[in-house]
Amino acid sequence: MKVSYHISDINFVNDKMILSVDEREIILDIADVSNKLLVATDMERSMYKISPSGYGVHWPMIDEDISVNELMKDA
Repeated sequence: MKVSYHISDINFVNDKMILSVDEREIILDIADVSNKLLVATDMERSMYKISPSGYGVHWPMIDEDISVNELMKDA
């Protein structure tokens, strides 16, 4: 499987998830992405890891994994 997107940063503002993807900004409603992220604290949201392969993002404090392709599908 080929990496389709490169996420360089993820930020959260109010009820929005802001992804820096391939030098552009994608804004998603957190409620559309993940219930776990929706109820997570700011610190829990900020503690993410982009997988070395680039296929997903993991939030260890809330045990949430989301594929990059899934995030971009919602974009």
